[in-house]
Amino acid sequence: MTLLKPEPAPVETAPGSTPPSSTSFLDSFFHITARGSTIAREFRGGIVTFFTMAYIVILNPLILGGFSADNAPTDVAGGWLSAAQVGAVTGLTAGVMTIVFGLVANLPFGLAAGLGINSFLAVSVIQDVTWPEAMGLVVINGLLIVLFGVTGARTAIFRAVPKELKAAITVGIGLFIAFIGFVDSGFVRPTAGGPPVQLGTDGSITTLPTLVFAIGLLVMGILVARKVQGGLLIGIVATTVLAVIVEAVFKVGPGGPDNPGGWHLNTPVLASHLFSAPDLSLVGQFDLFGSFSRIGGLAATMLVFTLVFTNFFDAMGTMTGLAKSAGVAHKDGTFPRLKSAFIVEGIGAVAGGATSGSSNTVYIDSAAGIGEGARTGLASVITGLLFLGSMFLTPLTSVVPLEVAASALVVVGAMMMAQIREIKFSKFSVALPAFLCIVTMPLTYSIANGIGVGFIAWTVISAASGRARKVHPLMWVVTAGFLVYFARGPINALLGA
Repeated sequence: MTLLKPEPAPVETAPGSTPPSSTSFLDSFFHITARGSTIAREFRGGIVTFFTMAYIVILNPLILGGFSADNAPTDVAGGWLSAAQVGAVTGLTAGVMTIVFGLVANLPFGLAAGLGINSFLAVSVIQDVTWPEAMGLVVINGLLIVLFGVTGARTAIFRAVPKELKAAITVGIGLFIAFIGFVDSGFVRPTAGGPPVQLGTDGSITTLPTLVFAIGLLVMGILVARKVQGGLLIGIVATTVLAVIVEAVFKVGPGGPDNPGGWHLNTPVLASHLFSAPDLSLVGQFDLFGSFSRIGGLAATMLVFTLVFTNFFDAMGTMTGLAKSAGVAHKDGTFPRLKSAFIVEGIGAVAGGATSGSSNTVYIDSAAGIGEGARTGLASVITGLLFLGSMFLTPLTSVVPLEVAASALVVVGAMMMAQIREIKFSKFSVALPAFLCIVTMPLTYSIANGIGVGFIAWTVISAASGRARKVHPLMWVVTAGFLVYFARGPINALLGA
């Protein structure tokens, strides 16, 4: 734990500024005034981040578990996870890791089960191994990421990335979370034929949940444009109230094949009871090396490689974008307590596997709290406490529909686009890699994919343009790794893994 001791305070202040005198313990510990924030803003930001992330307490159990073997992803041995138990450990791990991150890294970032990795586990990994064995692979993945953080390898790679690519990562994440908001709200939908996506249904807005999203987007946009303090939080609460009224009057119901116009995830209905006792039976239910015995060392190693690469660069890109949005990033894209942040994030992966809730990582949804004014780890502590409370208040948490959270994501995505000014598009050797990085994220629904395409394009174009010596050696190493990552399907087939 000595590795996680908070680093000296001088890095907390902007270059050329003088740290103001502390007015309270919280201010002194979190450097709130030094970062131009207030305790009230940190509380509001933490609450907003929670509400924009709270869907994971409901969504993660739907991805990993079920209420019976008939509606849950079953592993190679026929085992399955209880949705209620997954929901409990999701709130527990997110709460603990977000609090730890806030205290150690002093950054307003929330951590929870990563959607990319949990889907990968449920769809692919458990076809070959059991759930405990799959979670053992997640723990190994986390231990490797912690090792990269402790040795400084992750920090070195971060510093090797050109500042233009770091800016592109921020912009790409902004587009990505906006696109997530559009899709989650039904504002953008896939088509049976023709273009991949379309506006609403047949090019028009025909569902009440999508209309609630649009109203929420405008309300939050107006409040933010008018610089109303707590604008996003006010917008989330007001739009949730509207959603509850709409559901009470029109009985929209949950969405599904028989009700395509329903709410996307949870229906905004005030529950008759607010409390439920959490079942934490899944804590510790993992098998660290069982998968190596079941499917062989090579196949298990390739699964770990996929997990590490996705976890490593997804989180690194997310933290890059969030730090820039929070105004705590330096000119080279680094930010205070960088190494500590990387180590704690890796521990989140270990904790997620150890509790069977999947690898926990930094969430891009934290940008909503940053947009509300959060600048320090106090906001993360507030978010974490609310996640712990969500274990007991699942009925209350589920009142906020995903369509309302989606409105906040789109607003924040627009805020993050401001970083595009850091990219010199007049220089095409910079413009093309940055552009590919930006557009690949939303189009492939993956931050890691966008980073990989951007890295490969930057390295290859720089080398072909006679500037190979200006490419950092670690960029070559990471580029080679991404080439393997993108070709892992044929490599697995070739090796028989």
